Amino acid sequence: MLRSLFSGISGLRAHQTMLDVTGNNIANVNTTGFKASQAQFQDTLSQVLTNAGGPQQGVSGGTNPAQVGLGVRVAGITTNFQQGAAQLTNRSTDMMISGDGFFVVKKGAEQFFSRAGAFDFDATGQLVTPDGGLVQGWAAAPDGSIDVNGPLVDIRLPIATLMGAAATEGATFEGNLPSDAAVGTVLNRQIEVHAEDGTSASLNLAFTRTATGWGVAATRDGVAVGTPAEVTFSAAGVLTAGGTFDAGDVEVDLSTLTGYAGLTTVEAASQDGRSAGTLQSFMINADGTLLGSFSNGLKQPLGRVSLATFTNPAGLEKAGGSLYRTTVNSGDPQVGAAGTGGRGELSGGTLEMSNVDLSAEFTSLIIAQRGFQANSRVITTSDELLQELVNLKR
Repeated sequence: MLRSLFSGISGLRAHQTMLDVTGNNIANVNTTGFKASQAQFQDTLSQVLTNAGGPQQGVSGGTNPAQVGLGVRVAGITTNFQQGAAQLTNRSTDMMISGDGFFVVKKGAEQFFSRAGAFDFDATGQLVTPDGGLVQGWAAAPDGSIDVNGPLVDIRLPIATLMGAAATEGATFEGNLPSDAAVGTVLNRQIEVHAEDGTSASLNLAFTRTATGWGVAATRDGVAVGTPAEVTFSAAGVLTAGGTFDAGDVEVDLSTLTGYAGLTTVEAASQDGRSAGTLQSFMINADGTLLGSFSNGLKQPLGRVSLATFTNPAGLEKAGGSLYRTTVNSGDPQVGAAGTGGRGELSGGTLEMSNVDLSAEFTSLIIAQRGFQANSRVITTSDELLQELVNLKR
């Protein structure tokens, strides 16, 4: 039989595979986080009809080898991990990776990786993929700290999450006490402080102008606390004494006060206590931190989504459900926080669209179709030649 028959058959098979790959790309044009693939061809073995001959000085020149190719085959199907366009959804659980990296997802005992960030919370508060995979990351400690060097855990955000109460240990007052105020002038400033169980109370500081500076006395809900003291300033308005004040179990920082004339701007700036609060909403930062907003008006980290990078992401194996699994040629996952180690940043309320280019895919569709037709013509022509050969004997 003619070699061209088998070459044509290999061409049909290769272009059928190209058509399959292109069709899959077009089918996933609206799949979140989908990465397009491309078929790559290479020729197969060639049959040597005549070997190369070396030149002989003064006798003959060299000759090139004469070879006939035996067809084509699919060398590989590569995945294009180019960044897809952003789609704004305004859903707090949707996340998009801007740059390199994959979300880490656990299903059963196996670990997978994904670019699709269309997540949601289940009935137990676990952050999950649409098909139930558990998103991995790091949980926050009660004080809000997150150890990104610790083991990965399931990201969980129960609706009943509480922020515990904390007693006020320190408070800060800032601003200016007027040096030209009359002796006996009293300035009262209040700040809300908290007990260990979250009970709030009003801490009042009374600044009284004296001949040498300003006397400071404190009351808590009308009851005197601490020992009265005095703050003094230099002629240039710089604090010289009384930088701290003991208001019972609250240490008040007065070190930034000034004593210039004509300005009365002293105010309570901050305190480190809080009442208990329940989780009301959350947002995601660019580093993957889930930041919860509580009913007590404070915000605190609740967890952090992890990202993984690979030396050769094209070596990952597609596992369905917009998931990938590692192979011997992808390298081991390098897990860390977003925005570090070459990993991309995260955008909340946004999804990464498919990176399929329809114009390029339709062009590939035409190329695959014409390639298939041309190879079928080779088979038809080879058949006609064989028919002519058979017809020699009639």
